[in-house]
Amino acid sequence: MASPSFPLRTEQDRARAIQLLQKIDLSAGFTWSMREEVRSDAQNRRMWAMLRDISRQVEWYDQRLTDEDWKHIFSASVEQQRAVPGLNGGFVVLGISTRKQSKKWFNDMFLVMEACAAERGVKLTTADHWGFAA
Repeated sequence: MASPSFPLRTEQDRARAIQLLQKIDLSAGFTWSMREEVRSDAQNRRMWAMLRDISRQVEWYDQRLTDEDWKHIFSASVEQQRAVPGLNGGFVVLGISTRKQSKKWFNDMFLVMEACAAERGVKLTTADHWGFAA
């Protein structure tokens, strides 16, 4: 049996999931799991637009950081991550991938990003310009 994956948004979706589970051969050794939906394309576009605006307008400890650098800073803030000494000096933030984070997680990160932008006077581009809903 293929591994079905679909969003649960309606009663019809719930009924479909129940129907699939009822057909499972319990001796076949399947594992069932459920997770929050991952980020949407609109959230991804919004994140990169905000990162670009911040990277172009904010100097961080006398350095201009890349969009990717800022992504690490914001995701570390949301996750309350730890930093450890690197093998050759400096520090390494014990990382997290944003690719599989939930929509709720992204909303939390957007709040952190918006607060940072407001504190530093960053003008964020409009939603219409980047093609996503605000």
